[in-house]
Amino acid sequence: MYKQKLGMNVNPKFGVPLTEQVQLLRRVGFEAFFSGWTAGDQQRELRSAAEGSGMLYRFIHAPFSGLRHLWQDDEQAGEIMDRLFACFDDCAEVRVPLVVMHAYIGFEPAQPTAAGVRYFEKLSDRAKQLGLQIALENTEGEAFLTAVMDDLKEEKHVGFCWDTGHELCYNHGQDMLGKYGDRLFCTHLNDNLGIRDFGGEITFFDDLHLLPFDGIADWQGVAARLDQCGYDDVLMFELLKTPREERREQAIYADMTPEAYFAAAYRAACRAASLRR
Repeated sequence: MYKQKLGMNVNPKFGVPLTEQVQLLRRVGFEAFFSGWTAGDQQRELRSAAEGSGMLYRFIHAPFSGLRHLWQDDEQAGEIMDRLFACFDDCAEVRVPLVVMHAYIGFEPAQPTAAGVRYFEKLSDRAKQLGLQIALENTEGEAFLTAVMDDLKEEKHVGFCWDTGHELCYNHGQDMLGKYGDRLFCTHLNDNLGIRDFGGEITFFDDLHLLPFDGIADWQGVAARLDQCGYDDVLMFELLKTPREERREQAIYADMTPEAYFAAAYRAACRAASLRR
């Protein structure tokens, strides 16, 4: 898009091989993508696909399952750290400069601990050694994000990934970009329907990752806030085609082929991007 690079995630649930998704995304108009991480050759194959199609492989999303073990400093913490270090090593090997991370996952009552902060300091140190940046995402457990961001505020390679859908549900509509916009490294742009439960209980199933303008997000406001913080990197969208359990809102995309879905995503992305000044 004129003066604005647009990107989107690849995802095994889209129904075609990830390397083919890179080609399809480029065909419909996207210029960048990101992926999750798995042990093995996936990242190398995606690097080759990126080079073959002229796409920017902007970042890799680190695994987040079990992050609570770092804060509990229990017997599984070492296994979680080994997995994250392996992700970092792969990012460096395939020349992907940025890793997106969660600070926490889970909805049970919990509070940050000094031990957990120390683990994130070790992750920061490893990233710096490898020449990588880390972007921490707004998810559930805002206190954990705050603890890490505050502790590593002097580390220029540690910043923020803004997820617009998470803001609407996990963060109760708080202006997360207002908190961390001066440290914004990347985006996960997507739409949402907010918190479904009348009493305000948040669950994983509130996180829908709809196409822009298919939910309740204020996209004019999203664009204005991005302008206000001077963001000029790729506008990256993180989207889901298939419904999560217990929710059927993505059923409107069910009959679309992957290419048709990506084309619809690109149209929506262009519409969102056009709102910026």
